[in-house]
Amino acid sequence: MKRVNARALILSLLVVYLVAFVGSLFSSNSVNSAWYDSIKSAITPPNWVFPVVWNILFLLIGISLYFLWTAKFRNNKETKKKRKIVALVFGINLALNILWSLFFFTLKSPLLSFFEIIILWVSILAIMIFAWKIRRLSAYLLVPYALWVAFAGILNYMIAFR
Repeated sequence: MKRVNARALILSLLVVYLVAFVGSLFSSNSVNSAWYDSIKSAITPPNWVFPVVWNILFLLIGISLYFLWTAKFRNNKETKKKRKIVALVFGINLALNILWSLFFFTLKSPLLSFFEIIILWVSILAIMIFAWKIRRLSAYLLVPYALWVAFAGILNYMIAFR
């Protein structure tokens, strides 16, 4: 069994939970607002479900990032190249994650956020495809994230196009 690189694991989780914190800055004031209550679809889970689910998802995302970041390759040059790609694909995805909260809750634009969530979901799929080639466990860890964002996309669609 491989040793855990505690520093890389903590850094991976810190990065992901920092994104969660920033995203919450855009959504926390609106979740219990009259505006949000007036647009929710009938299948929207209770508000308390979202932070529970997102905390679990961010943990899985952080662990997936850790496994990809610490993957070993043939040489240092290849390792550096792959790490740059890992940083890029996760960076794009996490930025899109924040943007959705900004578009939906701060700008109150369900239509814009719907198109953005499609791009977010595609970015999750791209990470999963990339991860599959390196460490399949990393890809599997992202399946709940992809499913939840797909469900969020359905909710977003129901609001944007009702």
